Amino acid sequence: MNKRRNRLVAGILFLIYFIVLFYFLFFSERMGRTFTERAYHYNLVPFKEIGRFLKHWETLGTWAVLLNIVGNVAAFMPFGGFLPIFSSRCRKFLITAFYSFELSLLVELLQLIFRVGSFDVDDLLLNTAGGILGFFVYKGTVRIIRSGKRGRTS
Repeated sequence: MNKRRNRLVAGILFLIYFIVLFYFLFFSERMGRTFTERAYHYNLVPFKEIGRFLKHWETLGTWAVLLNIVGNVAAFMPFGGFLPIFSSRCRKFLITAFYSFELSLLVELLQLIFRVGSFDVDDLLLNTAGGILGFFVYKGTVRIIRSGKRGRTS
């Protein structure tokens, strides 16, 4: 019963995560998601925007740089952490990495189609890295929990 309850709580948190993620990615005016300018924006050159943000750190400001680079990684970490909870198949590194990339690609394509934000290959890389990092946090947490249980039974 405890496992079932934990999975339900994780499911509710996962749903809340998706709602918040999609709000910030598609609707948040604070994140520059306005409908006044509806032009297509895209970057297909890997590391171009990351390099631009790092090069112009002082001009853009620390907040903008951190929001773009660290924010894209952090935004997808919960995905990589929650996914293995719901699917034993996703407890494998490559599967979780693939799904993280797939969700990121879906988000980027939707932003391009609806002209909200921009399609950026760097975001694909950063988001996928976030999903992978979340997967490793999940694996580390499981390892710590298991070692704690073994310690109590000895």
